[in-house]
Amino acid sequence: MSSSARDKNAPPPKDVISRLAWDTLLDSVNVSMADLNKLVLNYLVIEGHMDAAQQFCAETGLTPAVDLASIHDRMTIRTAIDNGQVDDAMERLNDLDPEILDTNPQLYFHLQQQRLIETIRAGDIPAALDFAQSELAPRGEENPAFLVDLERTLALLAFDATDANSPVADLLAPAHRHQVAAETNAAILHAQGQATDPKLPAVLRAMTWAQGELEERAVFPKVVDVVQAELVVPPECDGADAGGMQF
Repeated sequence: MSSSARDKNAPPPKDVISRLAWDTLLDSVNVSMADLNKLVLNYLVIEGHMDAAQQFCAETGLTPAVDLASIHDRMTIRTAIDNGQVDDAMERLNDLDPEILDTNPQLYFHLQQQRLIETIRAGDIPAALDFAQSELAPRGEENPAFLVDLERTLALLAFDATDANSPVADLLAPAHRHQVAAETNAAILHAQGQATDPKLPAVLRAMTWAQGELEERAVFPKVVDVVQAELVVPPECDGADAGGMQF
C-alpha cells in the first residue's frame, strides 16, 4: 500500500483546544451557585446524610423541600438491612408506613429473601427450610421470577458459605445487602413523594459521556478523577496557542 493511500485512510487529526480557550469556554457557561447548591442538597437528602444536609443548609441558607428529621427513620431502616437485621428493618418500615410493603410485593419478597439468607448465614438450617416453605414458597408460586430467586437462595445450603467461587456466593456478599437496602430506601422516598435517585451522579455520568464524545475529535483539558475534580491538561494543550480552536 502506498503512503498516499495510507494517508487517505488515516483518521483526521484532532483539534487541540488550548487551556486558555477551554477556560474561556467554561467562563461563558452561566451556572448559578444556587443551582449547584440545590444539586448537592438533593444528593445529601436522598443518600440520607442528615447531619451533612443540615450543616449544608445552615451554610448556604437553603430551605430543604422535606423535613430533614425524616431522614433519620429512613437511614435507620437502611442501616439495619446493611447490618443483616432484616426483622428489625421490616418492623420499623411497617411502623413508618405499612402501605409500602402492602403495595410493593417485589420489595416484600426481596426483604423476606434477605431474611432467609441471614438465617442460612447463621447456620440455622431447620429454621431456614421452615421459613422458605411457609413464607417464600407461596410467593414463588405466584411469580416465576420469585421462584427462581428462591431456588438460588436455597442453593446456598449446598455450598460452603466461605466458598467465594460458588455460583450463589453473591447472595452472601455485602453488596446484596446494600442492593436490598437501596431498594427499600427508594421505596420509602417514593412513598414520601420524593425523587428516588440523586441528580448529581446523573450529571457526572453525562459529563463523562460528553468528554468521551469530544475526545474522539479533540485534545482538551478534562476531568479524569471526578472525586478530586482536578482538570488534567495534556501537554499539547499547554503548548497550544489560542488558535488551536476558537470559541
